[in-house]
Amino acid sequence: QVQLVESGGGLVQPGGSLRLSCTASGSFFSINVMGWYRQVPGKQRELVATITSGKTATYADSVKGRFTISRDNAKNTVYLQLNSLKPDDTAVYYCNADGVRVGAWTYRYWGQGTQVTVSS
Repeated sequence: QVQLVESGGGLVQPGGSLRLSCTASGSFFSINVMGWYRQVPGKQRELVATITSGKTATYADSVKGRFTISRDNAKNTVYLQLNSLKPDDTAVYYCNADGVRVGAWTYRYWGQGTQVTVSS
């Protein structure tokens, strides 16, 4: 079984910063892509940013220039630095691991989510 454990959410004022972390644990050989998604009540979960094992990153247009995703392959950990936060960034942020190789198969896993609230 593979588990993703997130941390770092919280309440921050507009213009502030947060750093989210997500660590994968369990029995697996490798993880292809790790990323962050977010969801607000009544809306679909949306992609925020992803990063490959080779450190190629992609971002949603809404966060480009403000958020930075990074990854430590040795620690099976992905980070999301959130800067210049806006109230519209308020959401539950979910960590995702895709292409997790377990034996001959690959799987996709989600974390439990961490709340980010941007408010004055």
